[in-house]
Amino acid sequence: MSFLPTTTRRSVLALATACALAMPAMAEIKARIGHAMPESHPQAVAMNKFCELASTYTKGNVKIQAYHSAVLGSDEKQLQAVQSGTQDLYIGTLAPLSTRVKEVQVWDLPFLFRDQREVYAVLDGASSKKIFEKIAPAGLVGLTWTGMGFRNLSNSKRSVNAVEDVSGLKIRVMTNPVALDTWKSIGANATPMAFAEVFPALEIKALDGQENPLQHMYANKMQEVQKFITVTNHVYTPVAMVASKKFWDSLSADDKAGVQKAATEAGLYQRKLLDDGDVEVIAKFKAAGVTVNTMSAAELVRVQDKVKPVVAKFAPQIGDDFVKGFMAEIEAVRAAK
Repeated sequence: MSFLPTTTRRSVLALATACALAMPAMAEIKARIGHAMPESHPQAVAMNKFCELASTYTKGNVKIQAYHSAVLGSDEKQLQAVQSGTQDLYIGTLAPLSTRVKEVQVWDLPFLFRDQREVYAVLDGASSKKIFEKIAPAGLVGLTWTGMGFRNLSNSKRSVNAVEDVSGLKIRVMTNPVALDTWKSIGANATPMAFAEVFPALEIKALDGQENPLQHMYANKMQEVQKFITVTNHVYTPVAMVASKKFWDSLSADDKAGVQKAATEAGLYQRKLLDDGDVEVIAKFKAAGVTVNTMSAAELVRVQDKVKPVVAKFAPQIGDDFVKGFMAEIEAVRAAK
């Protein structure tokens, strides 16, 4: 520009400045992520971290706010809202989709895993990716799978050391047919119920017990209404972070990459918080006066024998090939130990 006359250079600079001022600034995208856990739960801590990381990795373009304690509604309502695009993101169970996406039910099959290492390998493996592919037509974009923990049994009546001790206990189970049949097969009076109704039902003794991951129990104050916990690790409950297609399509390629990176890292952080917290929470339960025992390996084998027909019944409904692939991933991890 130095070869232009001074007056011309000034005119060009003035025009360039005016154009720059006239150009609209990149609009900041605001979004919401909701889930059911209270603020004291590791998932809430991890979601606060996710919001922080998403802002960092998108250079402030995407600002996400976390809503804890189901303030945006139940898991089912939040999933529906994300599908319709009225909510941007959700983390939690995909169980409400199980009637449309049968593969989701594979996580309800009892006694598949021996430890978290096997679980995390499958969460990061081919079967979990296939489930994300299956939910895409529902308007959902799968971002990451993370943990909620192994489920264990609590009740207000007695220590459960043998399968016979379960007999007659009125136990709240998840509202899915696999969980219902599993608990019926070992003698419980299995009662499907939304989780929001469980604490008051336990409080008035309409229920004897329930089953959930340990930190989920403690964060939801089960120690106030339950006297006995038995560590059984009978089912592992994962959670998925999903975005609405409407929200996802509104992002640039760079912002999608930033949000995805934040989701992956937050999911890994949540796993670590859960792993670190399980031992600590048992001590908290004991300090609150709850008796905690671990069912023996020999007794767990007896329980597993009783629930084998449940796996045989539901595997064809979920999809034999899918279940076989899922099991093969577990066996591959087990063989590598």
